[in-house]
Amino acid sequence: MWGAYPFFIECIIMNLKKTITDLNRDTTEEFRAKKKFPIAVVLDNIRSLNNIGSIFRSSDAFCVDRIALCGITATPPSVEIHKTALGAENSVNWTYYPTTAEALEALRADGFTLCAIEQCAGSISLEKFTVAPDRRYAIVLGHEVYGVDQTIVDTCDYCIEIPQFGTKHSLNVAVTAGILLWHFALAQIANH
Repeated sequence: MWGAYPFFIECIIMNLKKTITDLNRDTTEEFRAKKKFPIAVVLDNIRSLNNIGSIFRSSDAFCVDRIALCGITATPPSVEIHKTALGAENSVNWTYYPTTAEALEALRADGFTLCAIEQCAGSISLEKFTVAPDRRYAIVLGHEVYGVDQTIVDTCDYCIEIPQFGTKHSLNVAVTAGILLWHFALAQIANH
């Protein structure tokens, strides 16, 4: 019985949670100065400040280039955005656009491939979408109830949807952002 005791202690030590110091995270200044993944996030009239904050936080985690806040989407500074962003609203570059169309025009001019995240006829299932390492991508996320506006979908180069297997037909927009950003960032990591 006691022969297994050192192994038990080793397992406990191996699974200790890391402290903030152990994580060795960038400061806001270091993050802002570092090279980002060629990913932009476009928020097409997102109404929930908590969702906006969560998307900022995921965008920081996956080192996105920028966020475009469009239409009714609120902007920092905001106590409600900060509650879920936890300071990511200060690290991730963002710009406000009165309309999503203006944001997409600017991103396309800057060399981004536009991807609406929406359930559409002819959409590409996420697991079948190959991220090209030499391209810059803008991920367009839509309103919590109405999704990405059809005129915006029509402007995009691709329409991507996340496969789902339950009784619901959609995911929360902040959850969707996390899934998409992992998919796009993973492709960048694999190519470095």
